[in-house]
Amino acid sequence: MNRLDNKVAIITGAARGQGEATARLFAAEGCSVILTDVLKPEGEAVAASIGQGALFVQHDVSSEEDWAAVVETATSTFGKVDILVNNAAIAHFASIEDTGKDDLMRLLSVNVVGQYLGIKAVLPLMKAARRGSIVNISSVDGLRGTTGLSAYDACKWGVRGLTKAVALEGAAFNVRANTV
Repeated sequence: MNRLDNKVAIITGAARGQGEATARLFAAEGCSVILTDVLKPEGEAVAASIGQGALFVQHDVSSEEDWAAVVETATSTFGKVDILVNNAAIAHFASIEDTGKDDLMRLLSVNVVGQYLGIKAVLPLMKAARRGSIVNISSVDGLRGTTGLSAYDACKWGVRGLTKAVALEGAAFNVRANTV
C-alpha cells in the first residue's frame, strides 16, 4: 500500500473500464488522480466515488487545447504531473474494404495522436523535474494482426513505436515510457 504516495497521475479514458480501474488502484495506493474522458457524467461519478484526491476533467485527447487545460488543471491543483497513463482509445470493427479513410483518421486521431499530444504536454514538466512515468496502453493487437481490425491494429502498432521513441528521448531525464 501507498506505493504512489505524493504522486500525481493523469489517466485518460477513465470514466469506465480499464481507465476507471487504474484510477481507483492509483488512488488506493496514495496517488492524486486526474481522470479524463469525453464521458462527463460517468467521469464525474467515478471521481466523486473515489473521493479526495480525484478530479475529473472532460477531455478530448485529440485536442491540443484540451491537453493544455488538463495539464494546467493538474499543476494548479496538485503542483505537478508524475505519471501519464494514455488509456483512452476507440475501436472500429470492420474489414479493410469496409473501413473508410474517415474511419481510419478517427482512430488515428484518438489512439495515436491523442497519446502523442499527451506525451508532448507532460514531457517538458517531467524533464524539468527529472522524473516521470508514461504508460501507453496498447493491445495484444499491437503485437499481431487481427482479421477485421486493420485500422485498430495499425494504431496499436503505432503506439508501440511511439513509446520506444519517447523512452529513448526521456531516458537522460529519468523519464520512463512503457507500453502495456
